Amino acid sequence: MSVIDINEIKKYIPHRYPFLLVDRILELEEGKRVVGLKNVTVNEPFFPGHFPHSPVMPGVLIIEALAQAAAVLAFKTEGTLPDENSMVYFASVDKVRFKRPVVPGDQLILEAEIVRTIRNIWKFKAIARVDGEVATEAEFMCAIKR
Repeated sequence: MSVIDINEIKKYIPHRYPFLLVDRILELEEGKRVVGLKNVTVNEPFFPGHFPHSPVMPGVLIIEALAQAAAVLAFKTEGTLPDENSMVYFASVDKVRFKRPVVPGDQLILEAEIVRTIRNIWKFKAIARVDGEVATEAEFMCAIKR
């Protein structure tokens, strides 16, 4: 288990503001699971348009945040750092369920566990929670291109 701050996260994924959606890794067990944190603030660039009268974090960005945490887990598990040519792409997203909206002020807890790995394809099962309540759950596969 380890805690990873934003500076180290940026070594493992290429995303930057406004698309870096993981603020901290709270727990990481290489080869098993990761728990990340996203502080959702009213200053997020998507809130003025989604929706101005009642801001809600877009579901696709919750899935993206889960995938970003999972990518950190994948690279830590491999014991490698991505280089400027490395990319992580979605291969599939399945069994997605949105259970509650995520709004400004929420702390989104991002949990992902490795289901299996075959060569450069990683399958994860993931859950995003707010205050212990499931907000989103999904399974997804990612391909790491080097």
